[in-house]
Amino acid sequence: MTKLGQQIAIGYYRTKFKVLSAISNRKAAELALDLFTTPHLRSNKPLPDIFEEAEQLKFRHYGETVTGYRWNRGGDRKALIVHGFNSSVAKFERYIRPLIKKGYEVLAFDAPAHGFSSGKTLNAVVFKDMVANINKEYGPVKSFMGHSFGCLAICLALEEITHNEDYRVALIAPATESKTSIDIFFSTMKLNESVRKEFDDYIYRLRNKPTGWYSVSRAIKNINAKILWCHDQDDKMTPWDDAKKVMDEKYHNIEFLVTNGLGHRRIYRDNKIFNAIIEFL
Repeated sequence: MTKLGQQIAIGYYRTKFKVLSAISNRKAAELALDLFTTPHLRSNKPLPDIFEEAEQLKFRHYGETVTGYRWNRGGDRKALIVHGFNSSVAKFERYIRPLIKKGYEVLAFDAPAHGFSSGKTLNAVVFKDMVANINKEYGPVKSFMGHSFGCLAICLALEEITHNEDYRVALIAPATESKTSIDIFFSTMKLNESVRKEFDDYIYRLRNKPTGWYSVSRAIKNINAKILWCHDQDDKMTPWDDAKKVMDEKYHNIEFLVTNGLGHRRIYRDNKIFNAIIEFL
């Protein structure tokens, strides 16, 4: 979607929310959650050449077809690549061959509503369960690499997966606080506090868990794996201030790699970050 298209869409939804919230804050909150969990970018570009070498995998998940890829089946260790929101595994193709050269079996899947998987929405529970299911059906996975929302899915899944300090998790610009992502969304859509209260109440009713439960900062306390946390100080999508609070906790199993000037997406393309992750995993 072009910037002009994004501006038109935002203007349309701002008007819609204004009208709907005047009628019912609860209905506005339900629409807000639907929009918040709907990706608006889906690449239809041909996959990079390395995907032609992969074994294609598919499974059904919450009524959708998840499309995935496997390289070097039977490798010494299994590694899983998990993309972020409005992204796809194709964006991380440069990481695949180096992991194969390490002798790893590499797994990568497009989440529902992303890439070549079906679906229209993606929430944290569906994403978390996808990672857990991949581990169950194709694992055990002992090396994980994720970006942004994918980091949250990995961390929530690892709370449910028996693991130890031999596991490795590379987190790139993780969605540290769900509250922050929601704050940014509400600010963009100019939604009021009454709708926000209904929004948080609606999320709680769905799973009996508050909004704050769906956060890397909470889940990380229950993870025993060794973690490499890569974050840029200029990240506007998953702000450094949230990550800094986790760093200040001084967890013994987390190593931080902090950059400046790369933002939210260029960070995973950076050679220093790339080399550090390959070596770490």
